[in-house]
Amino acid sequence: MKRRKAELDVDFIGGLGALTREDESAISDFIKARKLKQAGKATQSTTIRRNARKVVKEKVKL
Repeated sequence: MKRRKAELDVDFIGGLGALTREDESAISDFIKARKLKQAGKATQSTTIRRNARKVVKEKVKL
């Protein structure tokens, strides 16, 4: 299969200069919040799967 690549119609990627401290902290906070949110989803789905297995095992014993 061929890989499809979309070419971007831009002259450059990024801003005109370096990031300010405010920009850096905003990006850092966003990434940390997203990681925490993803970690919470992973533990929540794992808990749901474990509980589902318990229910199935109990029904099999009956």
